[in-house]
Amino acid sequence: MDVVIHHNPDCGTSRNVLSIIEKAGYRPTVIEYLKEGWTRPQLLALFAAAGLTPREALRTTKSPAEELGLLDPEVSDEKLMEAMIAHPVLVNRPIVCTTKGVRLCRPSEMVLDLLDHLPPGPLAKEDGELIIDADGRRVA
Repeated sequence: MDVVIHHNPDCGTSRNVLSIIEKAGYRPTVIEYLKEGWTRPQLLALFAAAGLTPREALRTTKSPAEELGLLDPEVSDEKLMEAMIAHPVLVNRPIVCTTKGVRLCRPSEMVLDLLDHLPPGPLAKEDGELIIDADGRRVA
């Protein structure tokens, strides 16, 4: 199975999702979107596949969303898309793509639904909450 993660190495959730993928035995394609940026077709395809609107994918904390006036619910999806292309950090992360689907993996255990097999446990998410027990069963 091919696994692609749109990743920000400075984000704890993104690092944890990447770790879960790797511990499950996958060698994902890692796209550091802050370096590579986004294209409009790429974002449209990712959002459509994940069932997200630009508003739902907008990172509202630790981003320039407020300073750019993007938190106002009257801001159009088109304006949000333009801002996300200009400021890649505005897209919430990590977004993971597999043959099972595309998903914004927040919280990090959401990635488990996209994998054919789980990593061995015990495994916790970034806040220490157990998501896979010592017997390899999902807890979360």
